[in-house]
Amino acid sequence: MELSYWWILPLAAAAVTVTACLYRRRRPQSTRPIAHSGRLTELPEYQQALRRHRTRLALAVVLGAVFLAATATAAARPIQRTTEQPEVRNRDIVLCLDVSGSMTSTDAAIAAVFEDLAKEFDGERIGMVIFDSSSVQLFPLTDDYQYAAEQLTQAKEALDSGSGSFFDGTWNGEGSSLIGDGLASCIQSFPDTDAVDAKRGNNKRGDNQRSRSVVLATDNFLYGEPIFTLDEAAALAAGKNVKVYALNPGDMDYGEPGQPGAQLRAAAERTGGSYFTLDSPTAVPGIVQKVQETEATSYLAAPQAVVADTPAWPLGIALLAGSGMLLLGWRLEP
Repeated sequence: MELSYWWILPLAAAAVTVTACLYRRRRPQSTRPIAHSGRLTELPEYQQALRRHRTRLALAVVLGAVFLAATATAAARPIQRTTEQPEVRNRDIVLCLDVSGSMTSTDAAIAAVFEDLAKEFDGERIGMVIFDSSSVQLFPLTDDYQYAAEQLTQAKEALDSGSGSFFDGTWNGEGSSLIGDGLASCIQSFPDTDAVDAKRGNNKRGDNQRSRSVVLATDNFLYGEPIFTLDEAAALAAGKNVKVYALNPGDMDYGEPGQPGAQLRAAAERTGGSYFTLDSPTAVPGIVQKVQETEATSYLAAPQAVVADTPAWPLGIALLAGSGMLLLGWRLEP
């Protein structure tokens, strides 16, 4: 235990000492002698009453001293320092949505699910990227959940209506559903785990320990020549420890090898993620729940010094001493 304002104790002791000295130097009260007082003071009943009175006065002095010491200690603010290493459950999630015409209903369902999840997040960071022939980052990884929920609400409304400025910037290239480029852009949304903090001179422990995942929703109908192939984007994800969870409502190859669906499945599983086919947008909540359960990880955060006030015991002692003084004061009344 430590005292934040330790100087209060010697100050209180000095005040008590000065008060005691002034009390002893006061003039004695004048008294008058009484004849034959010994007849009264020598009675056994008188002697017994006198002993009780002196005992109560001594006890009152002791209780007063305890009360003053306890209140002075409480005023000095006792604190307790401990070191804790909390367990943190953190994830980085990037929503990577193909906004080609056939994907709007599925994308809206995903935005709606994460809009609700963002209200319950604690420590997670979430970001969102949309793509078609080019990619646009709607908002970067953030733990400002109110802001994220607002952005997801706007995204859901725009995807439901299929119009507005929401899609601006996604048609700047040639082709459609350039999956490799879109996935590569989403992966680049994560901070570089190899980056060195220039001030501290060590790796960023928080970014290294966070679970990283991309929720990729695409109809998998590639049209055009992307800069990144799907395999190259998957290799980039694996190199950054990013797991890709692919949601495909357009899987028409029924698992035949070499087909687009099988290629997307292989790319997702290469990163340690999973591949899901969607019969309808109503299946999105169940799949997102599976992703959430899979991605739940924990790690021990850096040790933290915790300072806690501990005034309970001196205030408790002061309360007991004060109650005893009140009781004695009542018994000492004539």
